[in-house]
Amino acid sequence: MSDEIKHECGVALIRLRKPFSYYQQKYGSVLYGLNKLYLLMEKQHNRGQDGAGVATVKLNVEPGYPFLHRIRSTHNQPIADLFYQIGKEISELEKSQPDIKNHPGLMKGHVRFLGEILLGHLRYGTQGKNNVEYCHPFIKRNTIPARNLALAGNFNLVNIEELFSLINIDPGDFEKQSDLAAMMEVLYHFLVKADEAFPGKLDIVKVLKKAVPLFDGGFNFCGLIGNGNAFVMRDAHGIRPSYYYVNDDVIVAASERAAIRTVFNVGENEVQELMPGNALIVYPEGDYSIEQIVEPKERKACSFERIYFSRGSDEKIYRERKALGYYLSEPVLKKIKYDLKNTIFSFIPNTAETAFYGLVKGAQDYLDKIKIEKIKSWGDDHDDEKLTEMVTRNVRIEKIAIKDVKMRTFITEDINRNEMVQHVYDITYGTVRKNIDTLVVIDDSIVRGTTLKESIVKMLSRLEPKHIIIVSSAPQIRYPDCYGIDMSKMGDFIAFRAAIELLKEQGKENLLDELLVRCKNLQRNNQLHIENVVKQVYKPFLLKEISKKIAQLVTPPEVNIPVDVIFQTIESLHKACPTNLGDWYFTGDYPTPGGNKVVNKAFINYMEGKNVRGY
Repeated sequence: MSDEIKHECGVALIRLRKPFSYYQQKYGSVLYGLNKLYLLMEKQHNRGQDGAGVATVKLNVEPGYPFLHRIRSTHNQPIADLFYQIGKEISELEKSQPDIKNHPGLMKGHVRFLGEILLGHLRYGTQGKNNVEYCHPFIKRNTIPARNLALAGNFNLVNIEELFSLINIDPGDFEKQSDLAAMMEVLYHFLVKADEAFPGKLDIVKVLKKAVPLFDGGFNFCGLIGNGNAFVMRDAHGIRPSYYYVNDDVIVAASERAAIRTVFNVGENEVQELMPGNALIVYPEGDYSIEQIVEPKERKACSFERIYFSRGSDEKIYRERKALGYYLSEPVLKKIKYDLKNTIFSFIPNTAETAFYGLVKGAQDYLDKIKIEKIKSWGDDHDDEKLTEMVTRNVRIEKIAIKDVKMRTFITEDINRNEMVQHVYDITYGTVRKNIDTLVVIDDSIVRGTTLKESIVKMLSRLEPKHIIIVSSAPQIRYPDCYGIDMSKMGDFIAFRAAIELLKEQGKENLLDELLVRCKNLQRNNQLHIENVVKQVYKPFLLKEISKKIAQLVTPPEVNIPVDVIFQTIESLHKACPTNLGDWYFTGDYPTPGGNKVVNKAFINYMEGKNVRGY
């Protein structure tokens, strides 16, 4: 994605089912669990690079000794920093006891993070908040083991205020801004009540059944409890991804199937998807069960997971991303008038490479069909040279753009900063025939269009192609997301700005004021959640009209080369990603009422000139 957005999070949970001595004998290391947690987190580093945290619980610890430990980091490489600190603690211990690794019991007693239950989390810093205090896991401590809780997850909640009021808590400034703080307080509230009612007989399923129905959002969260319980919970719509794997040695959960497969070297069918509304419950003895906590609702798994967020090493995601590109080949061919001889295909950024393969395959399939028809029309009228020229004709592909390392600058003046932004990418000279070739470049998605205008289109224009076509493997992003992706301001979306420009050009600006009045009335009556008013902004226009306006908006005034933008259709998106039909950022069809509340609030903020989030 050429436009940077802060998004997603990753979780990893491991429950060791055997004594530490077992792992030392079988795998050669008492640190087996920690090593696997490190790998699970690194294999999901695409989901968060601003901060990370680890929490562990030790089982059967003598009274008076700590059993819940946590470490967090916002270092430049937070995962590496966490495990460096853990490793340093072990190295210091070895200085005085060189053979301590040969004594699992001593290791458990002296190494803080050598626990049987391990929880890891990695995040992107949303809202500009990247202090270590915002890093998961959050913890609640108590002298009673069952009242100790560590919690981490991948989610956004849109009813934080309501959650605090439900349990009669007046949150501080920090808590007001943290979804996890609200979730933690609610879960902890019911956890304590359950332990008070039946001391020593905690029923975590009942706790979740009381707490989870109160959460409005998309989530996959994990918890560790001091008594040895652990759990993983997924929302009723399956918005956020969740997978698990179990064998005799371990119980594992993570945000991505491919990460588990790689770290534990297992087949696709061995890693299970945690179904919507279900929880994976791990018991103190090491047993587990899958429990339905809330009634599953219409599956709305996030389609952005398939387009961009999840690692493309997952075989299904790889096929789906190729399909996204393939379905774009027909509109691209029409746009270039099927002139493949004078067209070059490329991609920006590297994450769009898989969709690029699909786009090229679609174009090549068309070309192969034409070659066969042409050869058949010749009959016997051909020679080897003529036949070879036809058979070897292929779609032209080039590595047009190269993304340089992230550039940082001390320059603060806007005019000079924009000059720096232009050089985030560099071009490959000599690849394009000036004023002859059309350049087709595919991106994962177009959010703000800022990088396109300030960097990519300017850069491509230096090659002097006849025509530039930008292709998005995602549909137009028109609405905020509030279930895990930090896209919350209407003015950020190039599609919304395009619709506003069209309304102005057609003298229909009064529609915006009418919609603001509608939103304000809903707000006064506490009904912002009942409909998505912002859909009316786009209703007067065809998809191609907004695409044309977007193309104008992302074309710098000094660029005279024609620029077009082609977007994926909703129909093709669903065809390519049939199990991830969550598309609210494209269609405005939110899976929970909180989504409508967020988009309407975001519109009010836009109209009132407030540069704040909609939730």
